[in-house]
Amino acid sequence: MSIKFDNDDNDEIIADINMTPLIDIMLVLLIIFMVTSSVSLESGLDIDIPKTASKTQKKDGASILVSMSESGKVSVQGKLVEWNDLQQKIAESLKNENTKLVIFEGDKSSKLGMAVEVMDIAKAAGAEEFAIAAESVSN
Repeated sequence: MSIKFDNDDNDEIIADINMTPLIDIMLVLLIIFMVTSSVSLESGLDIDIPKTASKTQKKDGASILVSMSESGKVSVQGKLVEWNDLQQKIAESLKNENTKLVIFEGDKSSKLGMAVEVMDIAKAAGAEEFAIAAESVSN
């Protein structure tokens, strides 16, 4: 807060609040929230992605992320989905993102049969391209 005194004969005090530090702090907080919110886009499930030594080309563009946990829970775009609603949610997501690519992300101890069933459901929902998410091992 700054206080200004007039040199005139009246002894009136004019008090002004300096807004610059407040704006600086708010902009820093805004940047921090923007960075952390973009990082938090994940599958929504606690999964341990398998690791691979081979490198593949990363696909650009929109895609739908379907995650499968070890316990059999499935999420689409980070939102937990019941098994009966899976095809409808994948179809809605494909339409909203205007894509045909579905990326499967699963716990390394999840069952292959479950992944094949989810792949069949995604294909019935309109998906035409599929990918499997894996972490690369650094040598």
